[in-house]
Amino acid sequence: MSLLFAPPPGKALARAAQAASWCLVALMAAGLFSFAFAQLHYGWNWEAIWGYRQKFLQGWAMTVVLSAVSLGASLLIGLIAALARRSSFLPLRYSAVLYVEAIRGTPLLVQILILFYVVANAFGVENRYIVGVLALSLFAGAYLAEMIRAGIESIRDSQLESARAIGLTPAQTYRYVVFPQVVRQLVPPLAGQFASIIKDSSLLSIIAVSEFTLNAQEVNAFTYSTLESYLPLAVGYLLLTLPISLLGRVLERRFRFAA
Repeated sequence: MSLLFAPPPGKALARAAQAASWCLVALMAAGLFSFAFAQLHYGWNWEAIWGYRQKFLQGWAMTVVLSAVSLGASLLIGLIAALARRSSFLPLRYSAVLYVEAIRGTPLLVQILILFYVVANAFGVENRYIVGVLALSLFAGAYLAEMIRAGIESIRDSQLESARAIGLTPAQTYRYVVFPQVVRQLVPPLAGQFASIIKDSSLLSIIAVSEFTLNAQEVNAFTYSTLESYLPLAVGYLLLTLPISLLGRVLERRFRFAA
């Protein structure tokens, strides 16, 4: 029992303490939820849900694809916005500031609705998946822009002066001096941002994008089995986000002193 209160000196004992602590927490959580569900006296109908297992898998796979594409696009958008915020051309700088502040200051749900029913409709874009990816990319790109900008501004002036002293152009300075350090700082929070994109993709159901959440809602409408429809949804998102969160912690420890 003492292992649960003080970190032991040896690695083997430390791992044993961690394992014992996790087992204790897992048992407490399992007991709490078992007690709560037992009080429902709910008639489970898993057989009806099992018939729609393929629909769950298709929605889960679509969520992965949408999130992965959105992450790549948001990186590009975030980089452009971060560089624009540091531009000496004031209209470009203020446009980037407006974009970042407007996106970060308004709900994603409202952004999706306006982008699809107003902006996309005005330009004749009817593909819900393209609009969904664009909405997620713009939303995540605003946050990544601030991360990238903060990383760039964390570079000491002495390094930039040294780059100029040896004859590097501004483009070469960014390529060989600034960006390698920014990437090392960006990798850990990028994993967390990917997990956020996965969870935020659930809001695309509002414009009928056939992803994980919408498919779960449809199964619920077909079977009238609410808990049985949404519990797999929670497990599916957890299977995606938990490994990414753990990876983010590992990368954070690895790159903590790398910059």
